Amino acid sequence: MSEQLMTFDVIVIGAGHAGCEAALAASKMGCKTLLVTTNIDHPALMACNPSLGGPGKGHLVKEIDALGGAMGINADRHALQMRRLNTSKGPAVQALRAQVDKHAYQRGMKNILEKEQLLTLRESAVREILVEEGKVQGVVTRQGSFYASSIVVLAVGVYLHSKIFLGHNYYPGGPANQSPSDELADNLISLGFKTERLSTGTPPRVYRRSINFDGLSPVAGRPGAGSFSYVTGKKEFKQLPCYLTYTNERTHKLILDNISYAPFYSGLAAGKGPRYCPSIEDKVVRFADRQRHPIFIEPESEETEEMYLQGVSTGLPEELQYALLRTVPGLENVIITRPAYAIEYDFFPPTQLKATLETKKIDGLFFAGQINGTTGYEEAAAQGLMAGINAALQCRKEPPFVLGRTDAYIGVLIDDLITKGVTEPYRMFTSRCEYRLLLRHDNADLRLTEKGYRLGLIDEQRYELFKEKKRLLDAEKKKLHSIRLDPSPAVNESLARIGSAPLAKPQTLAELLKRPEVGYGDLIPILGEGKGFSPSPDKEITGEAETQIKYEGYIAKQEKSVKQISRLESRVIPNDFVYDGLANLSAEAKQKLNTIRPRTLGQASRIDGVTPADISFLTIYLENRRRR
Repeated sequence: MSEQLMTFDVIVIGAGHAGCEAALAASKMGCKTLLVTTNIDHPALMACNPSLGGPGKGHLVKEIDALGGAMGINADRHALQMRRLNTSKGPAVQALRAQVDKHAYQRGMKNILEKEQLLTLRESAVREILVEEGKVQGVVTRQGSFYASSIVVLAVGVYLHSKIFLGHNYYPGGPANQSPSDELADNLISLGFKTERLSTGTPPRVYRRSINFDGLSPVAGRPGAGSFSYVTGKKEFKQLPCYLTYTNERTHKLILDNISYAPFYSGLAAGKGPRYCPSIEDKVVRFADRQRHPIFIEPESEETEEMYLQGVSTGLPEELQYALLRTVPGLENVIITRPAYAIEYDFFPPTQLKATLETKKIDGLFFAGQINGTTGYEEAAAQGLMAGINAALQCRKEPPFVLGRTDAYIGVLIDDLITKGVTEPYRMFTSRCEYRLLLRHDNADLRLTEKGYRLGLIDEQRYELFKEKKRLLDAEKKKLHSIRLDPSPAVNESLARIGSAPLAKPQTLAELLKRPEVGYGDLIPILGEGKGFSPSPDKEITGEAETQIKYEGYIAKQEKSVKQISRLESRVIPNDFVYDGLANLSAEAKQKLNTIRPRTLGQASRIDGVTPADISFLTIYLENRRRR
């Protein structure tokens, strides 16, 4: 094969959710990109639950889309059910969640990858990353092929030294019965990277026809929930039902009587599992006072009879899986198609990474996805997108692209990883974000589309849609601020009907909308027909206008806080800064600062063990250095 066919600007290893976004970003930004994967028919494999989104995670999907990623568009195309969660709460914690046709999603992602002109898909397994003098040179496959590149994005998920557990039985293996990447794992350890172990589990899959749905509670989607991508437009999604059932005392007794067969209780597996998505064994042991735990029965695809049992992750042997499931209402005669299993694997503590997701140890090597200690498709895709962007920028010899905690949930995710590290599989929640009223899921495109356009990831058509949305939103808010209401008897009667106080003086519609009990739909009844106000027919526009006006005071407070914090974030710490000789820093602070090598004072202030006093001393040292 010619040298030209074997040389690339960027090589991405692994075609999971991180690898797909990384490869697409790099190629869209003009880099000749190779995506190497062990099975090119399984891109963006949903090895666990067939769903995307939810609070925090849904915010990530919207941000990925706003920056030009593929996850949101592909999810919208293949959604089986769409819901908006937390609608009874404030806009900061509302988010979309979709049940997705996992098989169609994979094919859809493969089609997106194949249409990218500068992207080459190649089926192979990488055994080694070649490095000379601390710089990437290329990769070598199991077949012995060498592909040259000075930039590699590693996105191999949970396959490094991975082991599958069912009871006391265990064997080398990865999701979807694929083989582990032991040679590559050994290679990375030989390059000097620190590794640790994590674990997770999956529930069993069962035949639909073996479930008795009589008496089970259906969980329906909600029309008009919206879409992950602004490009999708106004679409009503399929609304295939999910179903809800519960474990019971019989289930719990069976599990406790056989707890020694669970790999993490027998001592066979030692990797730390996800606290926020525990196995059924963990739930029964940790929450002994609870009489039942929910099990959601979800469709995996329209093409299959298989159903997914969310909430029953386990590493118990198959015969015990049958026994415990058949104690559950609706599952008395269930037939398992794919037994549940637990998996343990290597990950690389992400404090070994820069904010760009490039490793500190080797130039040109980026890590993205579950190898950084995260769990979830959305967290992986967000990292992959950012690694792909920065790989392309490095290839083009341009400054890196870093999102801060005040810019996006993606910024919160990466800052948490590289600053605090990981002690258990990391999952995104809205509670991790200090500025969640500013970083809502519904304004992700307003926050990030401009950035995606400048990077070359948003095309002109999408950018025109974005500009039109901004124009319509500005016009809607202008109307609300310009139309005034007088305190007439008719107006006050309308206000009384919705439990709102009468007007004592003229107010604009915007001022009226700030009242908690007044919604957008109340404005015309209050104002009266034909009074010069016609709301936009676009619910997305009116919803965003209402949120911005109703929460204006709270938003202003958070924006003021952001400005104060930005002073620390703007104080860059030089790469060659020496901490050891600083007498006033605590020993723990020196050790943590030397390990993590923070980019800014803001990042340094978030490191565990670094105190406000340490930051004050560090500020003085940096100022003295600047003056010298």
